[in-house]
Amino acid sequence: MLPALHRLRRPADFTVAVRRGRRAGGTRLAVHLMLPTEPPTPPAPARIGLVVGKTVGPAVVRTRVKRRLRAVASVRVRTLPPGAVLVLRATPAAADATSADLAADLDRALAKLLIPRPVTS
Repeated sequence: MLPALHRLRRPADFTVAVRRGRRAGGTRLAVHLMLPTEPPTPPAPARIGLVVGKTVGPAVVRTRVKRRLRAVASVRVRTLPPGAVLVLRATPAAADATSADLAADLDRALAKLLIPRPVTS
């Protein structure tokens, strides 16, 4: 289970993370990561939000996907930098995915997103 301290709840927080954050994705997940520009003082926890729309399937399927994503994310929240905001958006292909499939997609996306960007002048 994802601890309450690490949950993203406000719609405005989701919007900011999706619009300003970096994006990586695969067939089952789109992952948006917004890193803080400066280390927060005091250190803020990393927060994670889930988006599982009706295109994924009926309510039973969406709930199953959310439950699997929460379990996968709860393990990986400790690896995120303090103050990071991560939004996981499930695609329709996530309906048939196992927890291992979702974990592999998330790990692949996080590996891309956590690599520092080269500084361009």
